[in-house]
Amino acid sequence: MKTISRPRRAVAAVLGTALLAVPLAACSDTADADESTSSSSSDSPPKAVASLEAIPGGTTQITLDTGFTDALTSLGLTPGLVGDAELTEAGELRFPITGGNVTVFTPGEVSPYVVGQIHHDTSGLSLTAGDVVVELNNLNVDPTVSRVYGDVEVGDEVVAKNAYLFTLNGTTLKPLAMEGTDAVLEGTKVFISPDAAPLLNETFGTDAVTPELLVGIAKITVATQ
Repeated sequence: MKTISRPRRAVAAVLGTALLAVPLAACSDTADADESTSSSSSDSPPKAVASLEAIPGGTTQITLDTGFTDALTSLGLTPGLVGDAELTEAGELRFPITGGNVTVFTPGEVSPYVVGQIHHDTSGLSLTAGDVVVELNNLNVDPTVSRVYGDVEVGDEVVAKNAYLFTLNGTTLKPLAMEGTDAVLEGTKVFISPDAAPLLNETFGTDAVTPELLVGIAKITVATQ
């Protein structure tokens, strides 16, 4: 359910200016990945385990960590859903996949071994404290650079687009699995990004949000048909 509230314009201005100063892509990380791919395939290019040029659908699910939900409660922040997002009774936050592409290689043969873009248009989450409502919407998972980008709305004003919101740690990612005709990537840890943490702190008047704050564990289910 989307909560609409119009906070102070000063909050929107501070948050928007800071987020717009953040680069929209991690070029150095991408370059490192390309170099790693090149060096690991000097004889012949690695073969993909699975590849989809156009993702027809699916779901990204985040099983929320109790540390994250406890932190929100202690800060007086009320989480909410934006657009088509859903929250199950088991504490699983779900975003419908609306498009993108993904290629998966054998772990160890190439780094990163999951590349692509996974789009979640018109869905996200919100954080509310008093009359201040921050919405993180139109999420884009970029496994190539281990980041999640999205649009940021304060009240009814979009203050930043394609901002770096979350960091992905794929060291705990399980091997690609199949559930019927769906490809499943499960086990990636999701953290608040080092860019989003100080901005949320400033917006909500706290210092408790850190890049070490674990949001939860991701499970990405990609439809192959």
